[in-house]
Amino acid sequence: MPQRNILKNHTAGPAFLLGFTDHPGLPGVCFTIFLLVYVTVVIGNGLIVLVTVAELSLHSPVYFFLRNLSFLEISYASATLPKMLVCFLMGDVWISFFGCAAQLYFLVLLGSSECLLLAAVAYDRYVAICDPLRNSLVMNGGFCELVVGSWMAAIPIQVGKTYQVFSLPFCASHHLHHFSCDVPPLLELACADTFWSRVTLHAVILLFAVLPFSIIVASYVRIIGTVLKNSSPGRHKAFSTCTSHLMVLTLFYGSATVLYFKHRPADTDKYLALFYTVLTPMLNPVISMRNREVRIALRKLLWKK
Repeated sequence: MPQRNILKNHTAGPAFLLGFTDHPGLPGVCFTIFLLVYVTVVIGNGLIVLVTVAELSLHSPVYFFLRNLSFLEISYASATLPKMLVCFLMGDVWISFFGCAAQLYFLVLLGSSECLLLAAVAYDRYVAICDPLRNSLVMNGGFCELVVGSWMAAIPIQVGKTYQVFSLPFCASHHLHHFSCDVPPLLELACADTFWSRVTLHAVILLFAVLPFSIIVASYVRIIGTVLKNSSPGRHKAFSTCTSHLMVLTLFYGSATVLYFKHRPADTDKYLALFYTVLTPMLNPVISMRNREVRIALRKLLWKK
């Protein structure tokens, strides 16, 4: 594949070569697979949003969180998959300096927002199961603030992180061994000391991943303890809504933790990144459909149509 000339000044910035050139013989197959994945993400999560808005019985905090999580999954997949489809269809595996910066910003922003939103869902389940008498008072007065905070809290910090990464000088090789512009592979291309960039990266991870995960673990420890002590049908019904949340947590945190906390990147990291950028958004509606109330509301909506 011919390589275009790369601008090296920081006014226009260098272009980056994405990691699609390892498998030049599979563009058609990959385009079909990822197109089906993207359609599944948009339609599946879109249905969750539509159902939780249209069905009055689902106008409760837990489904409000689920609706926002589904919208976030559509946005998260849209930050990477359209560019991947263009790469497979047109054979253009380059991304501009500003395009790469925009992609990185939305990836880290949406990823941070998802971590905070998952922690908010865990807190909602904790209040609903461990303190049901105060559930409506606590959550009806504060769940909107939790969601808005999940979306807004990361914006200024991730703007600063994106600026820090792209203010670094990049080496002659601009080949990202990754399907998208992410922090670890970009830092590997820098021709400068990246110590402080890595320090701030781990500080951001601590703030937007480790801290929310600690809240999630603490919430579920209390939840499981309460359910084991009290076997009332109401608590078991509330706990059943936690299973989909736990599955999303396992997929998202498991793959992201391995990628971001590895000492040195490996060529297989780009495939691991597909778990939290592509697989989790695709499986979110499938997991959400395990919820009985969601299935009933979807059948009612489709029957009306």
